[in-house]
Amino acid sequence: MPEDLSPIAGASPARIARLAAGAEAAYRAARPQTLARLAQPNDFLGGVPMHWMKDWPQPFPMLVARATEATIEDIDGNLLDDFCLGDTGSMYGHSPAPVAAAIRAQADRGLTYMLPTSAALDCAALLSERFGPMRWQIATTATDANRFALRVARAVTGRPKVAVFDGCYHGTVDEAMIALDATGRTVARPGLVGQTADLTLTGTALPWNDLAALDAALATGEIAAVLTEPVMTNSCMVLPAPGFLEGVRDLCTRHGALLILDETHTQSSGWGGYARGHGLGPDMLVVGKCIAGGLPTAVWGMTEATADRFAAYDATRPSGHSGMGTTLSANPMQFACLRATLAEVATPAAHARMETGAARLAEGLTAAIRRHGAPWHVARVGARVEFICHPTPLRDGAEARLAHHPALEAAVHAALVARGCLIAPFHNMMLVSPVTTAAQIDRLTAAFDAVLADLFGAQE
Repeated sequence: MPEDLSPIAGASPARIARLAAGAEAAYRAARPQTLARLAQPNDFLGGVPMHWMKDWPQPFPMLVARATEATIEDIDGNLLDDFCLGDTGSMYGHSPAPVAAAIRAQADRGLTYMLPTSAALDCAALLSERFGPMRWQIATTATDANRFALRVARAVTGRPKVAVFDGCYHGTVDEAMIALDATGRTVARPGLVGQTADLTLTGTALPWNDLAALDAALATGEIAAVLTEPVMTNSCMVLPAPGFLEGVRDLCTRHGALLILDETHTQSSGWGGYARGHGLGPDMLVVGKCIAGGLPTAVWGMTEATADRFAAYDATRPSGHSGMGTTLSANPMQFACLRATLAEVATPAAHARMETGAARLAEGLTAAIRRHGAPWHVARVGARVEFICHPTPLRDGAEARLAHHPALEAAVHAALVARGCLIAPFHNMMLVSPVTTAAQIDRLTAAFDAVLADLFGAQE
C-alpha cells in the first residue's frame, strides 16, 4: 500500500517527520547525564513511577533537578520555561513561598493524625469565600472527590446513573470512563485496563452542547447527577455554546438531578472559578490539583440544601463503612498548604496577572497561526490557552477527536522543548501562572512561530 502523503491539519507528513527528527536529535544531544542515569537499571514498572511519565513526546523521560516559579531545570542543567506546570498542579508556580513556608512550619508539628486543626476550620471559610457558600469535605485527589460526590448524589436521589459528556475528564472515576461510539451508543472508553464491569449500568455518555440529548436522558428518571466540567478541557478544548450551561442547570432542576461541576481545570478561569463567575449555581462542586499549591489535595462541597438531604439520608444509614474518605486525606499538611494558597497565593491580583499574561500568549499564538496560514485556531479560558490543529472552534467530543493529530502534536511539542519551552504532553495546553514573565511568554510565541515556519514556510 502506498504511503499516505496527504497533509495533516495542513502540514505535510515529510515536514512533520523532519521537525520530529530534528527535535529528537537536539533533545538527545542536550541530555547525556539523563541518558546515563536512565541506562542504570531500576525496579519501576516500565522504568518510571507512573506509566504516563513515558507519554511525553520526547524519546526518553526528562529527569528534573528543580523547579522554581515557572521554570524547570533538568539534571543536565537545561532550563525550560514551564507552561505545563504539572498539568495544572502547579498553576500558581512551583513551590510558592507561602506554601513552602507552611510546609516547613507544619513539618515540625506532625504530618498526619486523623484529627482537625485550627487551620482546617479556617479553610472552610476561605473556600466558601472563594467559590460560594458550600458544606465542604477534603480529599487527596479530584478523582476521589468526584467519586465521593457521586455517592452522595445517588444516596440523596435514590437513582443509579450518572450522566457525563463524551470526551470529558474527571480523573479515573469509573462512571466517567465512558464515551459515545459512532452510532451514538454509550460504551466503555477504549484502552481501559482490566475492565470487567459493565460501565453502561452506572453511566450515560451524552454529546456536549446538546440540550435535547440531555433532556431525553434526564427524562428517564435514572440520572442521579450530571457530572461535568464547565469547559471540555482534555479532548482539545471545547467551549460551551451560549446558554448551554444555563440550560444544563435548568434541566437538572426540572428533572430532579444534581448538577456537579468539576472545576479542577477550569479554576484557571479566574478567582472563584468558572461557576461563580458565570452564576451557574451547582448543587456540588469539585476542585483539585493546584488548590493547595501543589500538595496533593482536593475539595468537594455541596449546597446547604443538598447537605440537608444528605443529613436526612445519613441519619438512617446503618453504621459502617461509607465508601468515602481515605486515612491520609484531610491531614494537617494539606490544610496548612490549602490555607496558604487560598489566603496568600491564589489571590484576585494573582488571577488578574494570569489573565493578562494568557491574553498576551493567546494573541501571540494567533498572530503566528495567521502569519503562516496554518488552518488552526487558539482557545482560551482564563489562564488556560490551547492551540488546536483545526480551523474553527469545536462543538463536541466527536469533533475534538477529529481535531486531534498525535504525530503532528508530538512533533510540535518536541520542537518546543528543543527551543526551551515545555507545554502539557497530553494535549496542546499551556498555562500562565502569576509568576510567568512577559519574557517567557514572548519566548514561547517566538518558538511557536519558528515551529510553524518549519511546517508551513517556503521550501528551501
